[in-house]
Amino acid sequence: MTAPLYQFSADRLAGGSQSLGDYAGQVLLIVNTASHCGFTPQYEGLEALYQRYRERGFVVLGFPCNQFGAQEPGDADEIASFCQMNYGVSFPMFAKVEVNGDGAHPLYQYLKKAAPGLLGSEGIKWNFTKFLVNREGEVTERYAPASTPETIARHVEELL
Repeated sequence: MTAPLYQFSADRLAGGSQSLGDYAGQVLLIVNTASHCGFTPQYEGLEALYQRYRERGFVVLGFPCNQFGAQEPGDADEIASFCQMNYGVSFPMFAKVEVNGDGAHPLYQYLKKAAPGLLGSEGIKWNFTKFLVNREGEVTERYAPASTPETIARHVEELL
């Protein structure tokens, strides 16, 4: 049986749709991102994590979101250019999504139920909330925006 996570698809930042099923068997870190946020420098750590572990089956999936303080106002080309020029991002980036409310992307509706936040709250509190997914497609951990990629590395290592 296929894990529910793999039934979702999302539009890529560069265009076209991508099935999450294409990442089956890999460890995933799914992150809602923004270009104008206090946590934006985490792009550097996310890219370093991706480079360090990708040969072992690890992928970071970035989902730009403009729901928090309008900190991701750009279009797809502006987001891609910003990420590449400032942080050398090479991990997969997806089209801008909503993570909360009625318009929340189905993937994020699923992630929030699979790994609720503090006191069982499902809402995403801010940019750079992270979800760690094991090779079986199960969400194993939810990290607050302030959790840096460097602190998550040991959990990634355990799943690899």
